[in-house]
Amino acid sequence: MKLIRFWPPYLGAGIYVKSINKIFTEVEVRMKQRFFNTNYVGTHFGGSLYSMCDPFLMFILLHHLKDEHIVWDKGASIDYVIPAKGEVRVVFKTSLDEIETIKKECLRSFSFEPKYAVEILDEENKVVARVNKTLYIRRKDAKKLFSKK
Repeated sequence: MKLIRFWPPYLGAGIYVKSINKIFTEVEVRMKQRFFNTNYVGTHFGGSLYSMCDPFLMFILLHHLKDEHIVWDKGASIDYVIPAKGEVRVVFKTSLDEIETIKKECLRSFSFEPKYAVEILDEENKVVARVNKTLYIRRKDAKKLFSKK
């Protein structure tokens, strides 16, 4: 996962994974401000701020659910609170209990769409942006489980 920093869009934006906990339920992502991710007015590009939030919740859930489930990003929005300067960071986390709840929901209905909210913080712990994500999760055998016989 830490090698994702070498994926061209992240390498170009200066985005990197700072830490991952042992059970892969929490990932901290950071982005330093450099000339190549700074906009015309001297702050972080909004697209780079969103990009640092794009795949990580999906990665966490795929890691825990991949054998029996399909996990996709379904929707997202970002609200910019204050101009972002310097190094920014965001922490993505879920719990093993929440993952079990997702498994149960996917047995109860064809698909499940959990919603997550994360905050991007600057070096002074000020919120620079809020990101809302919706994921789409279903069992790989959902069509069989929920088809009318």
